[in-house]
Amino acid sequence: MSQFINNPEHTFGFDTLQLHVGQESADPASDSRAVPIYQTTSYVFRNSQHAADRFGLADAGNIYGRLTNSTQGVFEDRIAALEGGVAGLAVASGAAAITYTLQALAQAGDHVVAQKTIYGGSYNLLEHTLSQFGVETTFVDAHNLDEVEGAIKDNTTVIYLETLGNPNSDIPNIDAISEIAKKHGLPVVVDNTFGTPYLFRPLEHGANIVVHSATKFIGGHGTSLGGVIVDGGNFDWKASGKYAQIAEPNPSYHGVSFAEAAGPTAFATYVRAILLRDEGACISPFNAWVLLQGTETLSLRVDRHVENTKKVVEFLAGDSHVAKVNHPSLPEHPDHELYQKYFPRGGASIFTFEIKGGQEAAWKFIDHLQVFSLLANVADVKSLVVHPATTTHSQLSAEELAEQNITPSTIRLSIGTENAEDIIWDLKQAFAALDE
Repeated sequence: MSQFINNPEHTFGFDTLQLHVGQESADPASDSRAVPIYQTTSYVFRNSQHAADRFGLADAGNIYGRLTNSTQGVFEDRIAALEGGVAGLAVASGAAAITYTLQALAQAGDHVVAQKTIYGGSYNLLEHTLSQFGVETTFVDAHNLDEVEGAIKDNTTVIYLETLGNPNSDIPNIDAISEIAKKHGLPVVVDNTFGTPYLFRPLEHGANIVVHSATKFIGGHGTSLGGVIVDGGNFDWKASGKYAQIAEPNPSYHGVSFAEAAGPTAFATYVRAILLRDEGACISPFNAWVLLQGTETLSLRVDRHVENTKKVVEFLAGDSHVAKVNHPSLPEHPDHELYQKYFPRGGASIFTFEIKGGQEAAWKFIDHLQVFSLLANVADVKSLVVHPATTTHSQLSAEELAEQNITPSTIRLSIGTENAEDIIWDLKQAFAALDE
């Protein structure tokens, strides 16, 4: 256990944890203060018994680079600490983190209840890809608690949510939905990519597992792909009888019961030992190291994102070219009360607005931006823009787009850390182009 976590003498703040957890002292091999990049595929065992103990989970430590790496381990420990979880697992991308989490919980014949307004890629995974493997999903209006509970079936095994929906930054009542899930003996998985552990920690609101695309705010610079799964250690895998792969002897790994062998970290251990072992979407040591650099400045950057977003939302709300701003900080937004409760320091720097004039106006506006970059990423220190209906969510049908409140007029912004006056100048001049 890190000396910075649950210290009886002092409670360390987020800003300190993001710098120190996982490497509390200099690297023992080199005395390096910075976390080294352990660029290796494999590790030497001291003797045959040591090798057997490693493979049998009797001795914790490195086996092979597809499963663990020391650089990766520091990153995992740090993100888990920031989220308040018991274990982390870093993988190659956010998509891999989401896929492995859902695969671990939903087998052939199982059913998922998912928030309707989620990232288009996650929607497609559930609706089209996992369905090929016998997993059914019901997409619900997460703001309608009766609809959420009514969608639960006997074969439901997980409820899947996003802290802030993509692209419109709507906010589900995670506390209330977690209570529903608890009543039915189900785990709640929350994608907290847009929330960040700095602004919001789902595990403190009843969730059981948190996933991140570390490519976004955690990395912060759009340079490296990565994903993280955080195990909350707060779900009883044996109680419901639905999770034999975790709770019962697993024939794929020496007949071990992960619930018994790993205790609170059973879920993360299962995903690492089975799914990551067999499917191989491992993170590179270098990317883990790059994402660690981002983690060290997470709170500093997010504060600036929040500050700039407040100014941009105020500007957009008063501009005549804008039909509607979809941001929960606005009093008229249906999730405003939840926003005040969950994000007292502000948040939702990724959001949308509706431009007057439809797709033609949206494209012309986007094409005239100079500070904003048109690309399919978010949460970069640089401001970003995209037209969801024709890019990030273009795989959705017209009906699916309508269900997610995405129209040809919808423009998604990701507000960066530039000078706020420069960001607003850019928006103004792009709007002016519409009047020419």
